[in-house]
Amino acid sequence: MIPAPSLCGVILAAGESSRMGRDKALLPWPPASGEPAGPRSGTFLSAAIRTLDAETELVIVVGGKNTSQLRPVVDACGAFLITNPLPDRGQFSSLQLGLQEVLSRGRDAAMITLVDRPPARSETLRQLRAVFGEALRHGKWAVVPQFGERHGHPYLAGRNMIEIFLKAPANSTARDLEHQHQSRIEYVPVEDPGVVVNVDTPEEYQRLVSA
Repeated sequence: MIPAPSLCGVILAAGESSRMGRDKALLPWPPASGEPAGPRSGTFLSAAIRTLDAETELVIVVGGKNTSQLRPVVDACGAFLITNPLPDRGQFSSLQLGLQEVLSRGRDAAMITLVDRPPARSETLRQLRAVFGEALRHGKWAVVPQFGERHGHPYLAGRNMIEIFLKAPANSTARDLEHQHQSRIEYVPVEDPGVVVNVDTPEEYQRLVSA
């Protein structure tokens, strides 16, 4: 019998947020009227950490040039922060660094999400984790949430999928690798539109806040 995987949360937060004009990780969430974002207020980053922390053994945040700005939030939430020294290589390089840290800390599975979104519902994460253990026993390598026809975050990757990511060329994408190994992926329909939401511009953030 395959033992239950030991899960790490991994949050990719090294992007420069050029289209947003300010760091998306520090956008207020839940929206607070006029309050500046900081370690004691809610942000996309703090919400993601707290949500993943409830379903994993520890949470790793991958920052880039913004590491010093992220650290107060990461420390206040009890997570671990690592730095991508070359974030311009792209998001996949941050994913590889985060997953290598998962293995270095003696864990063998990861719940992975991006920071540019509100967190998925707690019941969604519990559903994904319950499916994940069963999926591994049936030869699957990863579990991905699906809302409508779209796949989203967070997704769960077991040891086999982590090794695929780590061995891939630096110019790869997680989506391409997922498609190459689609027979090893369990897609889980969820009733949570948040899994497919991402926020890139001030207009998208304002629409999300208004909704």
